[in-house]
Amino acid sequence: MMSGLGTTLVDLIRHGEPVGGKRYRGQTDDPLSETGWRQMRSAVDGLRCWDIIITSPLLRCAEFALQLGGQLALPVHKDWRLKEIGFGVWEGCSPDDLRRVDSDVLQRFRRDPVRNRPQGAETLADFHARVQAAWQDLTERHAHQRILIVTHSGVLRMIISIVLGLPREHVFRIAVNNAGMTRIRIEHDGAGTFPELVFHGGRP
Repeated sequence: MMSGLGTTLVDLIRHGEPVGGKRYRGQTDDPLSETGWRQMRSAVDGLRCWDIIITSPLLRCAEFALQLGGQLALPVHKDWRLKEIGFGVWEGCSPDDLRRVDSDVLQRFRRDPVRNRPQGAETLADFHARVQAAWQDLTERHAHQRILIVTHSGVLRMIISIVLGLPREHVFRIAVNNAGMTRIRIEHDGAGTFPELVFHGGRP
C-alpha cells in the first residue's frame, strides 16, 4: 500500500506495575497499582507529541490511555489485537511460583518459547500473526501521524522483532521495563515504507 512521502512516528509504551506485582498475568485483567500509575505519569510527563492513542483493552493499559487521552484531548481507540500473549496455566503465577515446581522451567522457555510454552498458552505463531496484523493495519490507517500505543511487554517485543526482522522465537531476548517507551519511525518514500528503531527503553 502506497502512503505517499512523509513519516509516521510510533511511540510504544508498556504499562506500569499492575496490582499483584511481577507475575505471568498474560490476559488476566489486573489494573495498575499506585506505583504503576506513578510510573506511567512520570513516563509521559510534559509530552504532547501525539495525534492519537491506541491501546490494549486490558485495564492496566486502557485506564491510563483513556485518562491521558482526556488530558491531551486526543482520540483513544482500543484494539484487542494488542492484548498480551496468553500464558495458559502460568496465568497469575510469579517466577518464584514456577521455579518452586521446576527450577529450570523459565530458562527453557526463554531459550525456546516455541517448544516450551506453558500448557494452554497461545502459540507464538498465533501471537505473531495477530500482532503483525495489528501493526500493519494501524500504521497504514494512521500513516503520517504521531501514534502512541499503550500495550504489553510481549506485544512490544513482537513489534520490535517484526521491524528488525528478528526470528519470533528470539522475542524474549528483548528486555522491556514497566512504563518503558520505544520509538519507531516509518519513512514513506512513495514506493514503500522503511521502518527503523529510533530508541528502546528511553524517552523523547
